[in-house]
Amino acid sequence: MLLIKQKSDILGTFASSLCLIHCIATPFLFIAQAGSVICCDTPPEWWKFMDYFFLAISFIAIYWTAKTTSITWMTPMLWLSWFVLVAVILNEKLEMYPLPEAVVYVPAIALIILHLYNRKRCKCTTDKCCVNEG
Repeated sequence: MLLIKQKSDILGTFASSLCLIHCIATPFLFIAQAGSVICCDTPPEWWKFMDYFFLAISFIAIYWTAKTTSITWMTPMLWLSWFVLVAVILNEKLEMYPLPEAVVYVPAIALIILHLYNRKRCKCTTDKCCVNEG
């Protein structure tokens, strides 16, 4: 259990950071792709799949962090940030409401900060130090 407590925040920080890099890189890749005559009009399928992959990894990391944190406000903030990220990504995929591209950065950065804060706050040396009692 101690390993899960320590690694879920690392996994969450890593996944959120990669998601952020993916979101930042996407417009630049499309610009480069638009300049290429030999390539296609749409992004590769594997690139579009990465959004869902990062969401799945983030879900797992938040699930385990929420089970082990002793910070009462951490769990709702992690889930809120994740659901906002899901909503922004689905909105982008389904083209429901026009939003600036930078909106996706807010929940991704929030997840990074929350996982880093929880990791710093819950430095465990035993199984019981950061467990949420209730």
